[in-house]
Amino acid sequence: MVRGANTKPHRLYTRGKVLGYRRSHHLQNPNQSLVKIEGVNTSKDVQYYLGKRVVWVYKGKTKDTKGSRVRSIWGRITGAHGNSGVARAKFAHNLPARALGASVRVMLYPSSI
Repeated sequence: MVRGANTKPHRLYTRGKVLGYRRSHHLQNPNQSLVKIEGVNTSKDVQYYLGKRVVWVYKGKTKDTKGSRVRSIWGRITGAHGNSGVARAKFAHNLPARALGASVRVMLYPSSI
């Protein structure tokens, strides 16, 4: 496929930010993270993203067996948190503290349309 002068590559994800862990006054649950998705402002908007995959991409200190320092932790959007468009996500491995405030990619698949 040849790209023309006025075509842009398509992005298969939307951006999001990790706000923190799901918590109460006294306890926090590191197995559930809160993600603010770009352009989502109500809990009804979150319904579209239920079941979509989420990935946090980061760089490790040493290269892995394939020669790359880039690593990722995958998760899934599980529900809404509150009324302002924040989503709950469960990751395969709990996100470390350095991921709080970091950017994540909310993939637009699997599609339910």
